[in-house]
Amino acid sequence: MKVYFIGAGPGDPELITVKGQKIIKKADLIIYAGSLVNPAVLDVAKNNSEIYDSAAMTLEEVLEKMEAAIADGKLVARVHTGDPSIYGAIQEQMDALEEKGIDYEVIPGVSSFLATAAALKREYTLPDVSQTVIVTRLEGRTSVPDKEKLHKLAKHNASMAIFLSVHMIEDVVKELAQEYPIKTPVAVVQKASWFDEKKVVGTLETIAAKVKEAEINKTAMVVVGDFLDTEYSKSKLYDKDFSHEYRKSKTGSN
Repeated sequence: MKVYFIGAGPGDPELITVKGQKIIKKADLIIYAGSLVNPAVLDVAKNNSEIYDSAAMTLEEVLEKMEAAIADGKLVARVHTGDPSIYGAIQEQMDALEEKGIDYEVIPGVSSFLATAAALKREYTLPDVSQTVIVTRLEGRTSVPDKEKLHKLAKHNASMAIFLSVHMIEDVVKELAQEYPIKTPVAVVQKASWFDEKKVVGTLETIAAKVKEAEINKTAMVVVGDFLDTEYSKSKLYDKDFSHEYRKSKTGSN
């Protein structure tokens, strides 16, 4: 038996992967990040599964449960929100399992920054607008390296997805406005893909007030960039004048 780290997706219980759901169905022990994971994701669990909410647990307590279950030949599902590789604090868990000689596997999931783009019906990587997506956060209790301060990343004027920062929206705007034009579009999506999803759209100039008015102060993604509202070039991928290995140009050029 092994431990499976599972990305549960952004909230909608149907957005977990088929592979992740199969493991939850079979798991003897499930430890899930209850502060963010939709409990409905666990509705498929066996009736006799042990289920623990890690929100009130320490790292040591989580590891103790895992180790004991593996020693008893049980299948363990460690369920994280979105994709566990982004702000999931799983590296320390994996390293500890390595030290204990416990086998594990990671099953990726749909991140909330992707669910946010879906909710807004927008594409982060528009031709001639931005071909880069910066995933980051404002410094809070967890420090951020100086070279990754928000205003320094903003110099690229790329599409940006900012996690864990909506409660500091004024500071986010202050940092971004040092490099992005003040009229740059910004959107905030709270609980993307959940039944009570909430969306606010504005600019760097207006977004802070709109977020306050909407009473959004946690569990939200801040996205910024011209991809939200601008003219763009069409992709070469489907251009009739552009050839590639799967399709010849309709006009004989390229």
